[in-house]
Amino acid sequence: MKQRLFLIVTLALALVALAGLWLWWNDPIEPDDARQIATGARLYAEHCASCHGADLEGQANWRLRRSDGKLPAPPHDASGHTWHHSDAQLFAITKHGVGQFAPRGYASDMPAYSDRLADGEIRAILAFIKSTWPADIRRRQSEINRMSGTR
Repeated sequence: MKQRLFLIVTLALALVALAGLWLWWNDPIEPDDARQIATGARLYAEHCASCHGADLEGQANWRLRRSDGKLPAPPHDASGHTWHHSDAQLFAITKHGVGQFAPRGYASDMPAYSDRLADGEIRAILAFIKSTWPADIRRRQSEINRMSGTR
């Protein structure tokens, strides 16, 4: 009887732990979560604003290649193309860099942040960025997520 109770309690604890891990790995990007947005704003200022602008405006002439062949950092506000990507793509680009998503030979100054930011920090930055978009852009990006199976 004690062994059975021990087994049941152990399985229950294992299920709770697995559920917690699943939630941790699948923490959503929440552009309406004030805590996530505040964290994201701080991290954006620290890691992203020097290239993408304090107001998410990007660098000048961001659609024109520089003499080194690289494109300037694009804006993350509604005038840019960030919202054209699913949350999963934005997360992966931020974590792993542009290289795996761009055509062969594409050069970019965008670093991978896998060794600098935790997954939750990346999601917080993306939540902050998304929180600045107007309602119509957020709806359109939500549709992109839905079509891609992101959420």
